[in-house]
Amino acid sequence: MHVVIMGGTSGIGLALAEKLTADGAEVTVTGRDAERLASAKDRVAVAQRLDGTSEEEVAGFFERIGAFDHLVLAFSPGALGFGPLRDIKLEDVKGAFDGKLFAYLFAIQRAEVTGSITLISAASARAALPGTVAFAAVNGAIERIVSPLAAELAPVRVNAVSPGVIDTPWWSFLSEEQKQSQFGQVADGLPAKRVGHPGEVADAVRYLIGAPYVTGSILPVDGGFTVA
Repeated sequence: MHVVIMGGTSGIGLALAEKLTADGAEVTVTGRDAERLASAKDRVAVAQRLDGTSEEEVAGFFERIGAFDHLVLAFSPGALGFGPLRDIKLEDVKGAFDGKLFAYLFAIQRAEVTGSITLISAASARAALPGTVAFAAVNGAIERIVSPLAAELAPVRVNAVSPGVIDTPWWSFLSEEQKQSQFGQVADGLPAKRVGHPGEVADAVRYLIGAPYVTGSILPVDGGFTVA
């Protein structure tokens, strides 16, 4: 089984790559950060530098590798577009779309997948938190395309995993003290009473990869974030 994880050198993507490699899968991860790529090379079959927002690079990458079994899209433009709508730049909102939604769409266009495609979205798609309008727009769009893609690409299965607050490097724009304070506030309001770990989201993706009768689904992994 060959799995390609785009955005697989950090956080959820890397946790998934390690778990699938331990399962015996052939795993190819892509990323832009040279240091993270160097670290990932010791943990997976192939770690390749790739700018997922570059149509030329993505097209060349998929042309080289040919057909494979499963594609996982785990891009993240970081906290781009975070803040009250009146305060953020629309160019940052566009950047958030380019770095995730449009990068996902182009990869899906070019990839020769035979088994499944799993998209990583986020619980912000269904939440009502001030300062997350851009996140809600991007991830809401990602979740909305799952059903039509599942119908259009069948028999290839298409699903999404929608994480809540997960302790990953995504939060690096905060100091450690600020991050822990934020996590504490979030945990207090969650039924699970804690934030999540990358491996817990990775397990959800593993389930979807190995679930041949599941397609067109969005699986929340958020500790009850969207029901709290």
